[in-house]
Amino acid sequence: MQKGIRLNDGHVTYLGLLAKKDGTRRGCLSKKSSDNTKWHTKWFALLQNMLFYFENESSSRPSGLYLLEGCICDRAPSPKPSQSAKECLEKQYYFTVSFTQENQKALELRTEDVKDCDEWVAAISHASYRNLANEHETLMQKYLHLLQIVETEKTVAKQLRQQIEDGEIEIERLKSEIAGLLKDNEKIHASPAAAPTDDDSEIKKIKKVQSFLRGWICRRKWKTIIQDYIRSPHAESMRKRNQVVFSMLDSEAEYVQQLHILVNNFLRPLRMAASSKKPPITHDDVSSIFLNSETIMFLHQIFYQGLKARIASWPTLVLADLFDILLPMLNIYQEFVRNHQYSLQILAHCKQNRDFDKLLKQYEAKPDCEERTLETFLTYPMFQIPRYILTLHELLAHTPHEHIERNSLDYAKSKLEELSRIMHDEVSETENIRKNLAIERMIVEGCEILLDTSQTFVRQGSLIQVPMSEKGKITRGRLGSLSLKKEGERQCFLFSKHLIICTRGSGGKLHLTKNGVVSLIDCTLMEDPEGTDDESKSDKSGQDMEHLDFKIVVEPKDSQSFTVILVASSRQEKSAWTSDISQCIDNIRCNGLMMNAFEDNSKVTVPQMIKSDSSLYCDDVDIRFSKMMNSCKVLQIRYASVERLLERLTDLRFLSIDFLNTFLHSYRVFTTADVVLDKLITIYKKPISAIPARKTTLDINKLYVSSPIASKIPDEGEDKKDKVEDTSVSKQDLSVREESDNDPNQSDDGDPEASPTKSPTTPKNVKCKNSSEFSLFSYNNGMVMSSCRELDNNRSALSAASAFAIATAGANEGTPTKEKYRRMSLASTGFPTDQRNGDKEFVIRRAATNRVLNVLRHWVSKHSPDFESNNELKTKVIAFLEEVMHDPELLTQERKAAANIIRTLTQEDHGDNQITLEDVTQLVEGGKADPFESHSALEIAEQLTLLDHLVFKVIPYEEFFGQGWMKNDKNEKTPYIMRTTKHFNDISNLIATEILRCEDVVTRVAVIEKWVAVADICRCLHNYNAVLEITSSLNRSSVFRLKKTWLKVSKQTKAVIDKLQKLVSSEGRFKNLREALKNCDPPCVPYLGMYLTDLAFIEEGTPNYTEDNLVNFSKMRMISHIIREIRQFQQTAYKIDLQPKVAQYLLDNSFVLDEESMYEASLRIEPKVPN
Repeated sequence: MQKGIRLNDGHVTYLGLLAKKDGTRRGCLSKKSSDNTKWHTKWFALLQNMLFYFENESSSRPSGLYLLEGCICDRAPSPKPSQSAKECLEKQYYFTVSFTQENQKALELRTEDVKDCDEWVAAISHASYRNLANEHETLMQKYLHLLQIVETEKTVAKQLRQQIEDGEIEIERLKSEIAGLLKDNEKIHASPAAAPTDDDSEIKKIKKVQSFLRGWICRRKWKTIIQDYIRSPHAESMRKRNQVVFSMLDSEAEYVQQLHILVNNFLRPLRMAASSKKPPITHDDVSSIFLNSETIMFLHQIFYQGLKARIASWPTLVLADLFDILLPMLNIYQEFVRNHQYSLQILAHCKQNRDFDKLLKQYEAKPDCEERTLETFLTYPMFQIPRYILTLHELLAHTPHEHIERNSLDYAKSKLEELSRIMHDEVSETENIRKNLAIERMIVEGCEILLDTSQTFVRQGSLIQVPMSEKGKITRGRLGSLSLKKEGERQCFLFSKHLIICTRGSGGKLHLTKNGVVSLIDCTLMEDPEGTDDESKSDKSGQDMEHLDFKIVVEPKDSQSFTVILVASSRQEKSAWTSDISQCIDNIRCNGLMMNAFEDNSKVTVPQMIKSDSSLYCDDVDIRFSKMMNSCKVLQIRYASVERLLERLTDLRFLSIDFLNTFLHSYRVFTTADVVLDKLITIYKKPISAIPARKTTLDINKLYVSSPIASKIPDEGEDKKDKVEDTSVSKQDLSVREESDNDPNQSDDGDPEASPTKSPTTPKNVKCKNSSEFSLFSYNNGMVMSSCRELDNNRSALSAASAFAIATAGANEGTPTKEKYRRMSLASTGFPTDQRNGDKEFVIRRAATNRVLNVLRHWVSKHSPDFESNNELKTKVIAFLEEVMHDPELLTQERKAAANIIRTLTQEDHGDNQITLEDVTQLVEGGKADPFESHSALEIAEQLTLLDHLVFKVIPYEEFFGQGWMKNDKNEKTPYIMRTTKHFNDISNLIATEILRCEDVVTRVAVIEKWVAVADICRCLHNYNAVLEITSSLNRSSVFRLKKTWLKVSKQTKAVIDKLQKLVSSEGRFKNLREALKNCDPPCVPYLGMYLTDLAFIEEGTPNYTEDNLVNFSKMRMISHIIREIRQFQQTAYKIDLQPKVAQYLLDNSFVLDEESMYEASLRIEPKVPN
């Protein structure tokens, strides 16, 4: 709405005359003067939202004009009169007009008639152009809707007129035919009856035969026409269209039922609880959690009733007008979507109240909920709009272009897709909160830190925890025996701030171990622990666990320190865990430095412009942010150019694990590995480019620690006299500072403890003597620095954010307590302390080196196939790391980190000694497989699980991008996914063939019951892929139709089948299977089709690039989260020994029948019963 207008004298005069002539309200009023002393009578005229006043009624030119848009008009009390004027003021009525503009004085008016006063107040209150515009817009929408109805009615009327005309023509034809028949009848009655002859009877017989033949030919021709139409593409399209509508009706009924449960089982009871004497929750929190839920339920009840009414008029299905009802209400969904994360945050906060948590568990225990949580019900509306989009896609695919509702369906699809683009980000961002709440529910003792919505889930898995003796060493023989006895198996959950260690109890519940909640801010990670004694090292039973353990030393402030030793099942899994833990620790340290620097009492003086640096937080032409923040408390990237993504990867101010994982999973979509490596090399050689300078410049010397020493350090360009004077002052200040350091209250400044070699991300903490306050930068007094890097000569022209990042870049030096953040010690092994304090470029070089090594370590350890398939890239990385190791300035832990990366790249044995599917195939080639009866159900289940996992674990995550499995060249683009699909189909065909080969009913029933037992054992082994293989084979038409066979199957077996089918059902986006995967410990084989469906949903209608050629990084983040879950199950292997005979039977396809042969065998066993 326009806030101001520009008028000239001609406009004002014309509008004033128009107001005098056609104004809404006209008349004389008394206006208070500007000095509030006198009242002047003026003639006022109101035109729309403009109030003119004239000197008198006959004036042709207005004296003034007031714009009333947004003003407030109210009656005002009469002022207290003096005794002399009391009678005069009793007949005066006052009202005021207040304006929304700042510094504009209110207009005070009065009149002598109370009715006149009320009419003026009402007229001015309604003098708004905005209301007229809104009313006009509403009327236009109604007009367009009526136009559409009129067009529809015209079309229907035209069709009716055509039918009437056809009917009239048919009536005329029938009339003429009746008239002819009447004439013939009259002629017959007029002529004398002739005696019947033999010829007439013969003719009648001939006519009967002819009539029969004509009827037979007509029926045959009509049957041919019907059959041709049934097989025609149009009929097939209409059948599919009707099937889509019927499916839509079923899903809509289910959705309305879900909303009904949400409102009646949660919303309304919580409202009543909020009105009790001791409310466990407030009404405001109830409204925040269930925003618009009741309205959405009423809307979809209307939509569902309309859909049922359309089904009643089948086969004429017209649905466009139903979506016309839904589209104007999309703003309700939009408010629900935008409030979704806030509602989950409020829910997590309310659950900290024990009374509310107990009450909520009572509601969730109701039978209607079917063990579903409140968070699950709040998520259902988020997936309804995408479901409508998919339905409309299918409807449009089977709707002819000339169909009457084609345009309406297209319009509805475009509007829903527009809302869906907003919902994509919201669903992705709230997934983390739902994950945290789900894990918190599984822990019997509860875990309050998971109710902190800033916690970000990183990974989970099974590790073996090694118990420590009283002396802090591993007891003899324990390391090798734990993997066999499983007494030390733990379920570990890594978050951005904590590591949770639990044991798995009965029913899938978790129990926290002693010291099971580990705060990463107090941790030190050691990848190669040296705490084992000589006996355990020489023990042969521990050889399998060699190099698979890592140690976490925890030093809490308020309790005794302790050590956690964890053992992974393979080197690959160990690398993944240690890489993520180290990244989390670095992230916490970087955040702590930044937060402490922003505090008012911080030692680091930060210019105000750093806090509002637009290049960090605001949208730009080449980067756009979502509303959500990542673990660095910075807005998450939604769209960005390739250059900005590479810049964020190496920017020293940010260290987000989620961003790093997403980037390394998806960078092949928008760039190449060589470009990423070149960027890392550039950052190492030019560290100053790791902090991009944008817009603002700042002298680096203005960023300082509050210390008199810092202000006394001389510049190199000063003369000698100034240097001597400043140096003497510095020495005096230094002596004072040293005296203050000897204060006995300074208990933090102790000697460093000796400890084994630590991870490059957690170096040894050696503290400076003057740690409370010291100069952050000083010049190198005559020392020559030899390095392979190039440093920028311009040391003062940096952005404010760049200067601050230099101050905070030493994130990895020291344990990240709050006091140590402020001290920012630069001491470290292998580098002279005076040189570190003397080189102001040292901090940024160390931070840049640490960042490059961390990214490379993460890349090499978790994405090793990139280097195995690209020898040129591998050689280039090794050459670069060798160059880094020859840098004389490199610190000890940095050199060790580079050596570890080289060792990981060059080692041929990756620690995964499990047999491959190719090895199994070679072992079982040749020879005849043993029959099904010779193998037990347990043997078949174990070997089937082993084969399924071998096929599943080798799928590279690159194949999950781009929906390659749905393309024409899918065998070339996604060979491993297609091999998994083929293996699934082969096993399913094998099971169906085994059932149909049995001629005897009793034998057939025994085979079915044995395969059901195999499926149940696979469920216990967490092989849900095999469960679906077996249940899908039992549901094949050739097996399912065997009614006589199924009558003989026992009730217990049928109950197991029902339980398994419910587990792997696709209902509600595989909600039961997802719940089972969430509660199970790896190893596990999930159903790959569930993840492919999720990926197809993300890819559908969401391009990789925007119209501005920016990378859709929000889409990459959602895909990366799914890939991370898949890889979690790929990394943990089953400890099942190969049995060649059983594997040979499962892989033998020589006797497996195809689909047509299986149906023929089914008909041979149980022929169709004729009707």
